[in-house]
Amino acid sequence: MNNKERVLASLRHQQPDKTPYNISLTQKAHQKMAEYCGDPDFEKKLNNCFLIMGTAPRDAWRETAPDIWSDEFGVQWNRSVDKDIGVVCNCLVTPETVDDYCFPDPTDTSRYDTFPEQIATHKDQFVMADIGFSLFERAWTLAGMETILMGMAANPEFVHRFLDRIMDHNLQIIERACAYPIDAFRFGDDWGQQTGLIMGPRLWREFIKPRIKQMYQLVKSKGKRVVIHSCGKVDEIFPDLIEIGLDVFNPFQPEVMDVYEMKSKYGDRLSFYGGISTQKTLPFGTVQQVRDEVRLLLDKVGKNGGYIAAPAHDIPGDAKPENIAAMLDMLNSQ
Repeated sequence: MNNKERVLASLRHQQPDKTPYNISLTQKAHQKMAEYCGDPDFEKKLNNCFLIMGTAPRDAWRETAPDIWSDEFGVQWNRSVDKDIGVVCNCLVTPETVDDYCFPDPTDTSRYDTFPEQIATHKDQFVMADIGFSLFERAWTLAGMETILMGMAANPEFVHRFLDRIMDHNLQIIERACAYPIDAFRFGDDWGQQTGLIMGPRLWREFIKPRIKQMYQLVKSKGKRVVIHSCGKVDEIFPDLIEIGLDVFNPFQPEVMDVYEMKSKYGDRLSFYGGISTQKTLPFGTVQQVRDEVRLLLDKVGKNGGYIAAPAHDIPGDAKPENIAAMLDMLNSQ
């Protein structure tokens, strides 16, 4: 089986010959591993199962000042500390200006013009188009976290209107991206923290669920699978996500949920992507502890498919290179 065939079998909840895996690293972790391996191009040789294609237009990111990067929405990110994402340092939308904000053009062909070549040259990988910061996250990056959360309680009309505008923008991108022979559409939208949903389940079901349902159903109507990346403890809404058509949940953090219990409860209806500890084992564990954790995940969560092995997030800079190497060795030696 090639990597695409392994993913497809796993998502059918069938046992592939090997559990597919996908590894991504932060810039700091990449630098440390390149030095450890003596190979700056080591990441190209990881044999990842996914090809993930962003849907931002060409030249979407611009450095407008030292360590300040502007995205296609005009959001400015201070990357003086966090070089991978950064911290939002401007505000573009208020309740008074929600209808005035001008969204970037979803019909810009540069969003999709590399798709055919990428798909053609990665035929052995499972191909996903991707919108990061797809709804709640896009709202708070534009208007501020406090404004969105307070608005859910005190100014719901504003939040409903704003989320509808974001959803409508996304639906146009989904429609165009799914015209290509991709396998899935991935959404990024962090709803969780270490102890539960940021806005709580009632507000999530009022503001988030109806809109992601429309986005998921559009993807499903095109014959593609749906993948969500949402950090934190959000397992209380797994039944909701299954109900509206989710196929794959990521990052599946073992620090905030019992991954073996989640597999037992939902593994016949939902596939999981992640699970290897980035908060504990990779940075603080021993090589043997890494090997034991990966082996247990492959044996238990990977049994009968429904699993893509991966670190629970992009590998952080404090992960030990020898632990990353041990993880890779376990994944490759199946």
